[in-house]
Amino acid sequence: MAEIKGVLLPAYVLADESGSMAPYVQELSDGLVSLCEGLRAEPMIAAKLRLGVLGFSDDVQVRLPVADMRTETSLPQVVIRGLTNYEAVFDDLLGRIPTDVQWLRGEGYRVHRPVVFFLSDGQPTDGGTWRKPHAKLTDKGQTPTSPNIIACGIGDAQAATMLEVATRPEFAFVSKPGTDIGQAISEFFQALTASLVASAHTHNSANPQLVVNKPDQFTMAIDEV
Repeated sequence: MAEIKGVLLPAYVLADESGSMAPYVQELSDGLVSLCEGLRAEPMIAAKLRLGVLGFSDDVQVRLPVADMRTETSLPQVVIRGLTNYEAVFDDLLGRIPTDVQWLRGEGYRVHRPVVFFLSDGQPTDGGTWRKPHAKLTDKGQTPTSPNIIACGIGDAQAATMLEVATRPEFAFVSKPGTDIGQAISEFFQALTASLVASAHTHNSANPQLVVNKPDQFTMAIDEV
């Protein structure tokens, strides 16, 4: 039997790149850079993670393939375009996550349940069609590598929608009314980084768990419905 190299947590950032995000492209770019650099500064933490960054609008585009941030030198580049198609997100993840997990296992790692951090500033423009691939993705019977999904809504994104996207009610957040959207984006990435660091710390313990930090100036979506 091959020796296990270690245990990894695959983490995906799904960043809304639709046209309404254009005024905040700098904050989005800065947040991604801060996340990548924050993990590079913690090599013991980065060793336990594999980070992927995906931008979505009409489709999903890879900004950073699932990578070891100890050796990855490139930074994600944001491209603002199109509308807010949630269906494209979950269709993409249905193929991407099982493939990535299989690859990591083939490299000799055990793999924790993946986690997706979803950030959107709008309501889905594809109506309700996104619910079918989302349901398949989050059903462990149909998708054994089904991820935990943390959903954060800013701008016009509604609390009820974030609750549908998130895999647990406590994983759904919306920015507080009147919060500056650029600031909310920055705080999303600060909380994301802290969540990954805290989660990685638990993975060699007897009780590994996913730690989710609520961003500042956000509230739990369930309290807003």
